[in-house]
Amino acid sequence: MRKVLAALFLVLIVAAPTWAQDDRKVGVNFGAGWAFPTSGFKDSFNTGWNGGLGLTFKVKPEIGIQAEYMYDWMGGPDKTIGLSPTPFAVGTGSGILESNHHMHTGTFNIVYTPMAATQRDRMIGGYLLAGPGVYHRTVQITSPSVGYTTFCDPYWYVCYPTLVEVDRIVGDRSSTDFGMNFGGGITFGHDAKFYVEMRYHYVWGPEVSKVNPLSTEPTTSSSTSASYFPLTFGFRW
Repeated sequence: MRKVLAALFLVLIVAAPTWAQDDRKVGVNFGAGWAFPTSGFKDSFNTGWNGGLGLTFKVKPEIGIQAEYMYDWMGGPDKTIGLSPTPFAVGTGSGILESNHHMHTGTFNIVYTPMAATQRDRMIGGYLLAGPGVYHRTVQITSPSVGYTTFCDPYWYVCYPTLVEVDRIVGDRSSTDFGMNFGGGITFGHDAKFYVEMRYHYVWGPEVSKVNPLSTEPTTSSSTSASYFPLTFGFRW
């Protein structure tokens, strides 16, 4: 999935200048900014950054279809864990887990630009957009600690309520999921416009089961569905 999204990104870079000259039937945008996790997602990861590049094919002056590649990176706060020297001993020490979350995203949106025919003559304009997306999320977990611990965080794709080796928790875990996004932006300028944009993204993630081989109780699971707000600054023309 990452290779497909990266290929789309390269196509947009190479083709954008040529397509954008086609009597304004194709619009180009690129920008970067911050990414703010929300709800339970923000307990596992901090505010990060985002960047993106897109093309908008104009069906009508007011209506366009946008294909866009976006990349988001969010670091996770260090999590303190209790450590045991063996899987049966009482905890005698502590350690830390470090994490980060990055995401390759392809979105496909309907873009509505009110009074598009006259926006070129005005200094300030705006637009709205909404549509589905494909989100490839990867969580990287590292730790200098050794020993046995218990840890459960669905947004890290990890849930061990019984003692396991720290090495079973560290590593990379990823998931490709569907989601949706909607939002809008304000533009400043005439031909090449500076824009400020805010969107809401929601990603439907898989269920993460609690791994507890010592329990005879039914296995429970937690959702990894997540939401976040990117605030982006960039240019479009």
